[in-house]
Amino acid sequence: MPLYHDDDQTMLQDTVRPFMAAEGGIEKQLRHWRDRDCKDGFSHALWKQFAEMGFTGMLAGEEDGGLGMGNVEAGIVLEEIGRNLTPSPFLTTSVVGVTALNDASKAMRDQWLPGIIGGDTVLGIAIDESAKFRPTHIAMTAERSGNGFKLNGKKQFVVQGASADMLIVAARTGGSAGETDGITLFAVEKDAAGLSAEVARLVDSAMAAHVEFDNVEVTADAVIGEVDQGWGVMTKMLHAGQTGASAEMVGVGAGAMDMTVDYLKERKQFGRTIGSFQALQHRTAHLYSEMEVARSTVLKAQQLLDEGDEGALLMVSVAKAKAGRATNLAVREGVQMHGGIGMTDEYDIGLYMKRDRALAEFMGDANYHANRVAEMSGY
Repeated sequence: MPLYHDDDQTMLQDTVRPFMAAEGGIEKQLRHWRDRDCKDGFSHALWKQFAEMGFTGMLAGEEDGGLGMGNVEAGIVLEEIGRNLTPSPFLTTSVVGVTALNDASKAMRDQWLPGIIGGDTVLGIAIDESAKFRPTHIAMTAERSGNGFKLNGKKQFVVQGASADMLIVAARTGGSAGETDGITLFAVEKDAAGLSAEVARLVDSAMAAHVEFDNVEVTADAVIGEVDQGWGVMTKMLHAGQTGASAEMVGVGAGAMDMTVDYLKERKQFGRTIGSFQALQHRTAHLYSEMEVARSTVLKAQQLLDEGDEGALLMVSVAKAKAGRATNLAVREGVQMHGGIGMTDEYDIGLYMKRDRALAEFMGDANYHANRVAEMSGY
């Protein structure tokens, strides 16, 4: 497929971009909720507007009331979320969560998808158990108890973990840490007895939680997919999340780059705009080319995922690694070209650096994915 959007996708982008700029801007959303120390870190009213625009149900099937779109379309929304640094549960709920629920039973889909599509429900993804992303190293246990299971263990950095209505939890019903067999996914409601969450604010002001499960009882109906066979479903949702995070990072990098270019056109030294200095022009041109390459790799990963192509496994990691490094370049160059004021909270450019840092760690950083690319390529 060509590495550009088709007519329908372009129309979607033309709808999303002005909406996000008007409703999801930094002053109206990120700074507003951060400065008020909001416990959720995002606007539930904006989440309802997402639903009215049809964003929340993009990846849900039409038979479940969704739009039946793909990762390319979700990426269009995510890029604009990143460009505006909009705090939102879209990535964890409508991309990662819905991807997992698409493999759940009809009863579970009927229970959770209407709330997500309607903008009333938020999901948290409880995978990580340490400071770094290591999905095969899950040690949390799920032991059989009656007609269900008892969950015991801890999960770290669960984004929206304290405000989520339901957590999608990966636990071991068999095997041992380091193995892919024996992992099972569970849908755990927020008010389950024995579940506790310690709120943690991330570097970009998003709210996460360290979640502890102490003999949390769930029925067999809470299983997503098959017992002991959760790795397949988890892989799907991780790939959707990694590609989605890459798209959001491209938006972050593009937003930082646009802000920096505008500043270069305005700031004067020695009677000239600093954008006329050749050294800064070279750095800006290099940054532009890096961001375009990153955008292309992300789009290719999205297309391959939507096609069910086996090549998606490799391209997802290529996209996360490339988007991570290109966006990190964009935010570093942005802060440096702004000079000393780039380090102050008064200027938004520093906020882009913080969002980049949070997204870089989400579901594997650039080093993790570069290593994964090397291993899949036989190195």
